[in-house]
Amino acid sequence: MSLASCLKHARRLICGMLALSSCLAQTPAQYRYFRVGNVTDTVTKTQPGFALIGGGKDLDPAFLWLCQHSGGGDFLILRATGTDAYNSYVQLLCHVNSVATLVIPNKAAANDPFVAETISKAEAIFISGGDQANYINFWQNTPVQKLLNDAIHKGVPVGGTSAGLAVQSEYIYSAQNDPHDGPDLTSKLALANPFHPQIVIAHNFLDDPALKGTITDTHFVTRDRMGRLLTFMARISADHGNLPVKGIGIDEQTAVLMEPDGHATVVGHGAAYFFTLSTKEAVLKEAVPLTVKNITVQKATSGSKFDLSNWTGNAEKYQLSVDAGTIHSTKPDGKIY
Repeated sequence: MSLASCLKHARRLICGMLALSSCLAQTPAQYRYFRVGNVTDTVTKTQPGFALIGGGKDLDPAFLWLCQHSGGGDFLILRATGTDAYNSYVQLLCHVNSVATLVIPNKAAANDPFVAETISKAEAIFISGGDQANYINFWQNTPVQKLLNDAIHKGVPVGGTSAGLAVQSEYIYSAQNDPHDGPDLTSKLALANPFHPQIVIAHNFLDDPALKGTITDTHFVTRDRMGRLLTFMARISADHGNLPVKGIGIDEQTAVLMEPDGHATVVGHGAAYFFTLSTKEAVLKEAVPLTVKNITVQKATSGSKFDLSNWTGNAEKYQLSVDAGTIHSTKPDGKIY
C-alpha cells in the first residue's frame, strides 16, 4: 500500500476511534469527505433503482427507498459544492452502515484515486441539488462519470434531486450558459426564443436505459417550467432528429421511484408529468417564438403507478400545443398543469 493510501486509511480509522460525528478529508485536489457511522465499509446485497426527485424540501419516502435498496450498506452523497448537511438527516432516517458526503468541486478532484475508491464502494448514491453545470463541467469524461455508470450497471440504487435529477436523463438541460449567480432560464424566455443562449443540452452523462430519449426538469409547477421543458423537447427533436422525444417534469417534494424495468411509483406532495412529442410539426427558429403541435401529457399524482418502459400509467391524459410562444391545453379548464 502506498504512503498516500496508508494516510487516507489512517484518517478513517482515527475518525472512527474518536467517534467523531463527521470526518473531513482534504487533499491538494480539493475534494472534501465527511463520514458518519461505521468507519469500516461493508458489502451488502443491493437492489437497483432510480429515485427521481423534483427538488424542494427533502422527501423522506425517497430516501427511505434508497436506503432499503442499499441493503443497509454505505450511503454516499455526491456534491460539487456545499456541506455535509445530508449526513445527519440520512443517518437519523435510515439504518445503514455509514453515510458520507463527497464534495468534488473540480476536474482535479474528480480524477483523485480516493474519490474513485469511495464511489466504487458505495451501496447507494445520491446526487445533491445545486448547479448541474458543475456536474457536467467537473465530472463528465472523468472517473466519476465512469464509476457512476459502473454503479448503475452493477445494481447500486442511484437518486438525485433538482440538479441531481437533471443529470439522470439521456438529455440534460446543462445550465452551462446560465449567468453566474444570475437568473434561471424561464419558460417565458425559452418560448420566446428556442435558441436562447442559455438553452444548452448536454447528452449521455448517465446510462439509465429507462430514461433513453428523455429529458427531465425540476421544481416544475413552483417555478412554472412547463414552457421551457416543451422548448427543450422541440430542440432535441430538431437537433438530434429523434422522435418521439420524451420529457418528465417533477414537482417539488415529489419523486418518481423507478425500478430498472421502468415500473415506477410517484410519491410526495405534487405530481409528475410525462410528455411525448411525436411530430415534427413545429416552427423552430432563432428569435422567433416557438410553435409546436400535439404534445401528449400524462399527469400522475402521488400514489400513481407509471411504467416508463411503455410510457403509460395511472395518469390524467391531455394534449398541449404551443402557438407563437403561447401554450394551449385540451383540458376542460384550459390549464396546462
